[in-house]
This record gives sequence, C-alpha cells and structure tokens, in this order.
Amino acid sequence: MHSSAHLLTQLREGSFIGLARALTLVENDIAPSAALLRSLELNQTPVIGITGPPGAGKSTLVNAITMHLTAQQKRIAILAVDPTSPFNFGSLLGDRIRMSQHFNNPNVYIRSIATRGALGGISAKTIEMVDVIKAANFDLIFVETVGVGQSEIEIAGLADKTVVVLVPESGDEIQHIKSGLMEIAQAFVVNKADRDGADTFANNLQKLMYHQHQQTPIFKTVADKNIGIAALCTWLMEPTAADNERRPFLLAEKAFKIIQHYRMASLDKRALLEGVKEALKSPDFNIYKFTDRWINS
Repeated sequence: MHSSAHLLTQLREGSFIGLARALTLVENDIAPSAALLRSLELNQTPVIGITGPPGAGKSTLVNAITMHLTAQQKRIAILAVDPTSPFNFGSLLGDRIRMSQHFNNPNVYIRSIATRGALGGISAKTIEMVDVIKAANFDLIFVETVGVGQSEIEIAGLADKTVVVLVPESGDEIQHIKSGLMEIAQAFVVNKADRDGADTFANNLQKLMYHQHQQTPIFKTVADKNIGIAALCTWLMEPTAADNERRPFLLAEKAFKIIQHYRMASLDKRALLEGVKEALKSPDFNIYKFTDRWINS
C-alpha cells in the first residue's frame, strides 16, 4: 500500500505509474485517496473542456491538437469522460483506437472515466481526478465529454476554457447553443470544415455571436487532415483571462457535487433497483412516496 506522501512525490516527479495508481485510488474511493486529495498541491495547469454533440469528431480533434502540442515538447493529459449505461452501470468506453498512437508517448497521458450514472454529466469523481492530474506537472489537461444533457454546462465548472465542437450539419444544434452552450463556450470549433455548408454554418454562428454581444472565437478545422489545428493550438496556449466573478459560483458548484457524492455514497443503487421492482408490484406505486423512504432513512 502506498502512502499519500509517496504518491504525491511520484506525481510531482511526473511518474505515469504513480499517476495511474493515484487516479485508481481516487476513482474507487480506496485509502489513502482522501488523504491524497487533501494534501494535493494544485498547479494552475489550464484545463480545456472539449464538448459537443456525438459525431462532431471531438476525439479526432483532441488527437490532432495533441500531435501538434507534443511536437512542441508539451506534456498533455487527456481525461475522456464516457457515458455510463443507466441499466448496467457499466462504462461504455468509446472508440479510443485513434488515440493509440499516443499510448507510448512519454509526454501524453490518456485515461477514460465512466460518468457513474451522472447521465452524461460531470461526476464528483471527474472533478477529483482532474485535481490529481493537476498535481502531476502537465502543460495542458483536456477533458473530453460526450455532449449529452448536462455535461456541456457542467464542464464549465471544471474547465478554464471550454471549446464546443460542432460540424456543418449541426444546424439544429444552434437551438441548443442558444439555450446553454452560448454562455459557456470560450471558443467554437467547426470541425469537418471541408464539408458542404461549412462556411455558411460558421457565418451563421458568427452572426449569432454578434447578436449575443459575445466575442467568442470560431475556428474552422479538418482534424483528420490537420487543417486549422495550429491556430486553435495558439489560442489554447494563451493564458486564460482572469474570470474572478465567475470563479466562486463554479467552485460552489464543485463543492456541491463533492458533498452530494459523499452524502450519497451509502446509497446502494442495486438495492434501490430491487426496492423499485418490489414497490412496482403495488398498484398504487408512487415514485415520490417511494423515495421518501430512502431520503428519510
């Protein structure tokens, strides 16, 4: 068993083995994870959130960015947040094959994490794991989420810069953008920009930004051909403007997630499922009355 002090030393030295061990302990709440989290020295490593609808090419984009930055001797960590099936609570790990060329690169660390039933959202575990990675001397940390439901909004609580990836066919997505993504995107990437309608889509996005009085940059990329990646990387490496007014709100949200996680740690989802199966036998089943038993126990 490794002490938290020993793991901290390994993290500071940039040991991937130490980092992997620390992340596993934290992800599974195994001792000494609590002591480790409380003694972390959090470097101000920029965290870049990459989100957007499925099929926008987020993994390909992160791959291209990683190739560009590692060529400049940058150390990159990638945390890929994978959706968890609400039915079997297992992780549906995404296709990471295209990332495989980085697995032997000593400057790239890649880890997948299941969302733990937070249905596409950011779990307390993701927050904790990012903080562990922050202690490990990287130049940039990427958190890639599947853009479903809450995750786009929640990633803003975690990331210093949030990049929303869209494709020219994302016309309908503009409705979603209006509802929430507008506020959190520090940049938009129109990927697969060699497709028909890309310029029109980017122009419409620009007009939308203008009407919202937002100075949000829009990058056009073709990630699988490394087109437009250099300009995006230059922007990613620029220091984040101090956003102090927003920070307390984001940290309060982070604190809420962590408290919620530990308060609910004693809740057994399988027991809950069995309880629901049993309660459903009653003709007057009421989910609200049912949950009262669990809330008040």
